[in-house]
Amino acid sequence: MDEGAIWTEKYRPKDFSSVKGQKHIIDKVKAFVNMKNMPHLLFAGPAGIGKTTLSLVIARQLFGDEWHQNFLELNASDERGIDVVRNKVKDFARTRAIGDVPFKIIYLDECDALTKEAQQALRRTMENYTATCRFILSCNYSSKIIDPIQSRCLVFKFKPLSKEEIFAIIEVISKNEKLEISSSAKDALFEACGGDCRRVENILQSAASLDKKIDEEVIFTLASLARPKEIKQLLEICVKGDFLGARKMLLDTMLEYGLSGTDVIVQLQKEIWNLDIDDKVKLQFVKDCGEGEFHLIEGADEFIQLESLLAGFVLNCKK
Repeated sequence: MDEGAIWTEKYRPKDFSSVKGQKHIIDKVKAFVNMKNMPHLLFAGPAGIGKTTLSLVIARQLFGDEWHQNFLELNASDERGIDVVRNKVKDFARTRAIGDVPFKIIYLDECDALTKEAQQALRRTMENYTATCRFILSCNYSSKIIDPIQSRCLVFKFKPLSKEEIFAIIEVISKNEKLEISSSAKDALFEACGGDCRRVENILQSAASLDKKIDEEVIFTLASLARPKEIKQLLEICVKGDFLGARKMLLDTMLEYGLSGTDVIVQLQKEIWNLDIDDKVKLQFVKDCGEGEFHLIEGADEFIQLESLLAGFVLNCKK
């Protein structure tokens, strides 16, 4: 493949054996492909864990070299309205497949972004064109898909990749790209990605453009994450009752790593459980994090909310 290719595409699996994680799903889908017949499918789960990849593998394995003519990929977050279902989807669905497979495949990504009216139109299209077309729907939250669509699909819940599966992806890339990745950098990559292999590949490509030797420092910087020990240290300063010291360290850390308020709260919440304090205080800390994140999402000022959060931590430890 082209040396200048984006690694998320360069290392996208082409067959079932190359897909990492989701083994329970792959086994069932592989059986459908072998029978050259399958129901409508609904893939639900977080970003970057293989929903689109598995859909493309299904198309490649079913249709071979003619997969492009028999596979329509649409992103519902770009084309949310009812017109895309009435026009693009219906026009593609009503014609027969090329080759010996009796149906085409329409892959609709991020379909939880479709309006309710568009979902109703999609439901009718799924009913009317089952003879010539199968749908693979992908979403982050299956609860946002109307029940009539869910009942017409076999629903698969995708899980974030495990540490071993992420490390296996890192090994393949480091071998092919001749990278030297320290064990601490691998741990940092897993910390940064949370089971999202697309994020791993993007961070690695960015790091490799700087140096073939990759350590945890560059990973944390590129991922806009503070080191866990720094976040823990910040919390320990709060526990000691030093609000001004905690506030200064928070500002320094945010500036050094380019963190947003939400980034900080997510990392604080993770490290709270590693503190040597009473469990009731930990629970109050987590509750405060939840309230702080809610206010940030609602549009509140970052620094005021984070200062309030630190103040709450200090006061809780003085009770």
